[in-house]
Amino acid sequence: MARREPGSYLLLLRLDRSRTISVGKLGRFDFAPGWYVYAGSALGGLEQRLAHHLHPSRAPRWHVDYLRQVAEICEVRRFPGRVHRECDLARAVRALATAATPVPRFGASDCRCPAHLVYFVDRPRLEDLSWRSAG
Repeated sequence: MARREPGSYLLLLRLDRSRTISVGKLGRFDFAPGWYVYAGSALGGLEQRLAHHLHPSRAPRWHVDYLRQVAEICEVRRFPGRVHRECDLARAVRALATAATPVPRFGASDCRCPAHLVYFVDRPRLEDLSWRSAG
């Protein structure tokens, strides 16, 4: 049986056209075409969680699953470790130039962050991220 390594991650998703999406109990939202970065954690198994996101689910479990049904994952960044880093990662992504929060509380129902989903018109350079406690 494969070892379940914990960690956090970033997903870079591309949406090619405007869509109105129901995001579970969060509600219905208009998503503009462009680039979205989602920060998540998988303390029970990073590779298993990423495998789930890479294959869209017909029965969405997490907020990002709803977006994933219509958006393409273009890049994945892994941050192995037992420390819960998704809030630090989301904060670092929101600090990038031109970042916008398209849906309040998206992916952040269990913390105080504004959201763990960030929108960009142009593809962001994830290598430009800088943070202290998440790196």
